[in-house]
Amino acid sequence: MSDARPPLSARPPSKRPRILAVANQKGGVGKTTTAINLATALAASGESVLLVDLDPQGNASTGLGVPRTDRGTGTYALLIARAGLADVVRPSFVPNLAIIAAEPDLAGAEIELVGEDQREFRLHHALDAPGALDAYSVVLIDCPPSLGLLTLNGLVAADAVLVPLQCEFFALEGISQLIRTIDAVRRGLNPRLSLQGIVLTMFDRRNNLSDLVAADARGFFGDQVYETVIPRNIRISEAPSHGKPVILYDFRSPGAQAYIRLAQEFLRRERHGDAPAEVSA
Repeated sequence: MSDARPPLSARPPSKRPRILAVANQKGGVGKTTTAINLATALAASGESVLLVDLDPQGNASTGLGVPRTDRGTGTYALLIARAGLADVVRPSFVPNLAIIAAEPDLAGAEIELVGEDQREFRLHHALDAPGALDAYSVVLIDCPPSLGLLTLNGLVAADAVLVPLQCEFFALEGISQLIRTIDAVRRGLNPRLSLQGIVLTMFDRRNNLSDLVAADARGFFGDQVYETVIPRNIRISEAPSHGKPVILYDFRSPGAQAYIRLAQEFLRRERHGDAPAEVSA
């Protein structure tokens, strides 16, 4: 982290959308799948949503039907070239859902940011520009499966972190490191950052381990773990190959219905302030 730590500006809450980083440094836990489908379900519920693809793999872009050959300018231009938000946002085929795609050059952004001033604040400054987010009520940032500078940009720009947690043993081991990172970012760079919640993913009712991991997570994190659980479901796995969220690929599938319930629970938590503000590992 650089020594330059400019204060984060605070807009009136009524004029500022909720900005959430979807993060977990462990890959393969359903992070991008959760970002895509939660964004789609929120858009379907009437929210105006912006999805920021901050992962160089660009899977969130692909999952919303934006192929690598048609990325144009996106998060790389936003972070490195300091392009304006209006120049990189594009509508998706989902009503009420816009996306900033991850162009291929984003893979080199970590190295390019190392020597830059205020390198952790690039995304924050872009999203915090006057009027930049006036059209949106929710912003979801799909972070890379790492704790590098791109994820750090996501955490500094966000109000809170949503953590997808795979229902397997090793996933529990890694989450404490992420919680420590969230705490460090809150203390040093972004005092408003909190843990919005933990979403249990890839839950298999036939596997006792899923129940044990869920019980351990709820025992430690309590109400910060969402009641809604995302099951293992073949339709969730198939949907990205068709460039669609599972909600549009197979609305009646258990996976699609779970993400719809997750969006409903998310909105209840946000409106009633049910999610606790802080957690320490």
